Amino acid sequence: MKEVAFQQCIAASCSARFGIEELLFACTKCGSLLDVRYDWDRAVVPKKLSAFESRWNTPGRSADSRADYSGVWRFRDLLPFAPTEKLVSIGEGRTTLQEADFLATTIGMHPGQLYLQYEGFNPSGSFKDNGMAAAFTMAGVLGKSRVACASTGNTSASLALFARHARTQEGLPLQAVVFVGGGKISSAKLAQALDYGAKTIQVAGDFDDCMKLVREAAEKLDLYLMNSVNPFRLEGQKTIMYRVLEGLGWDVPDWIIVPGGNLGNTSAFGKAFAELRHLGLIDRVPRIAIINATGANALCALVNEHNLRWNDSDWDQSIIDKYWSQMETENFRAQTVASAIEIGRPVSLTKALRTIDVMDGVVRQVTDDQILDGKALVGAHGYGCEPASGASVAGLRLLLDEKVISPADRVVCILTGHALKDSAVTANYHTGGPTKPRFANPPVTCAANIEDVERILTGKD
Repeated sequence: MKEVAFQQCIAASCSARFGIEELLFACTKCGSLLDVRYDWDRAVVPKKLSAFESRWNTPGRSADSRADYSGVWRFRDLLPFAPTEKLVSIGEGRTTLQEADFLATTIGMHPGQLYLQYEGFNPSGSFKDNGMAAAFTMAGVLGKSRVACASTGNTSASLALFARHARTQEGLPLQAVVFVGGGKISSAKLAQALDYGAKTIQVAGDFDDCMKLVREAAEKLDLYLMNSVNPFRLEGQKTIMYRVLEGLGWDVPDWIIVPGGNLGNTSAFGKAFAELRHLGLIDRVPRIAIINATGANALCALVNEHNLRWNDSDWDQSIIDKYWSQMETENFRAQTVASAIEIGRPVSLTKALRTIDVMDGVVRQVTDDQILDGKALVGAHGYGCEPASGASVAGLRLLLDEKVISPADRVVCILTGHALKDSAVTANYHTGGPTKPRFANPPVTCAANIEDVERILTGKD
């Protein structure tokens, strides 16, 4: 696949090109992020997206059949960086678009116009599995035996799970090393990393501290870095958008709404649609709304208050540097109940700027109370999700109020993780915790007799 795929710096002033097997997480010439790029003239790509439908239920145990079972590798023609026999999969990405009519009418949208892409159905319970399938595939191509990440929870769970299934050239599982912030991870997510055998290092700091440390460790200790700074991670996450299109009969929605944390999904989605448009497989690109938590709102502040723009890949780095410096001076630390997006310095920031440009995007921030109310609404309509996912619905409600989104628009909200990822937050919301729950459903105490049950169920005093 060397003649098809390569790596390239995203900065217009540089655009340095590197081989697919060069182990890089930033441009060696200017320090900017890298893309995985393709010579599409040499790639074999179907003329219509509907050609992928036939792969849903391919029988058998061949390499092609195993790839077809994956919701990532079913679309391998659109991320052709490794041969089929090298692809790593544990059945990730078999998620489908959920029509949410009851939720739509509750928040003021027209029936048939709101959809939820529920990535909590992945093997580790979050969207991260899409990216890990691609990143672990590249780890195998490079012959790596140790992998690492900084994490607020979902990345570590996914990495640890894939490491048990992937194999080194000697046929052994990969060693997983995860860096998590002390007290900054839900017990359920931490339990996954521990259960899957990862070497778990709890750092006295937050995600940003962990990210800085894991990058240093990757360079000095030969750890293959699996955060979204790894461009192959984002190739796998592109497929979430392919499945959204598939769920809509290959029609393009009006809006994609996604929580904004480290901005890997945001970056992957923009790349996916830019490539599909380039290939002539879609005739238009949807708009995107990226939703930050108010306590972790770097993108929102930089875009809406400091006017940071992609500017045809010539963004003003001085705006970013000045903002980071101010955060350092103020000792600012991200803080939100939505731990999956509790990130102060998103590593995929510049790629997210590109997505905003490609998808005519907007960025908003919502409070923790709004996030938890959004999460509760999703749960009340039968699609439980982690707190970060509630930001999607909270953002939709805000944009409906602002009349940026119309009730008649076709909208897809991305639900990033399963409800059981942070069940303590859910229980606290419904049982009278410190939040201001608008949609709480607390348990009702009852005496051990049928009369009391009848009183409760009939609403009689």
